[in-house]
Amino acid sequence: MAVQTAQANTFTALDTCFTAELAALIGSEPPRGLTPTRFVDLVEEVRDVLADSSLGNFQDASDDLDSAATYLTDALTEPGADQPALLARARTHLRDAIETAS
Repeated sequence: MAVQTAQANTFTALDTCFTAELAALIGSEPPRGLTPTRFVDLVEEVRDVLADSSLGNFQDASDDLDSAATYLTDALTEPGADQPALLARARTHLRDAIETAS
């Protein structure tokens, strides 16, 4: 139970830190109260929108978001995975994507 609580808290922190900025990148309002799965969906949605851009920095940001989505998904679905390490890598890619796209 402690692992699930820590995981939920970490996704809540990621949601708090990145949801507004991710939504702003695609010109939408930030969704409220995201579940971990919905947060991954948002990351993938932003990734797809940026990938369709002809701007190089948006495409680079899309690559970072793709990596972040992979790490987030693995943290949710891989039993026995090193979830803290996966979430830390996802956080780094999220931060880099937002910085690159801005």
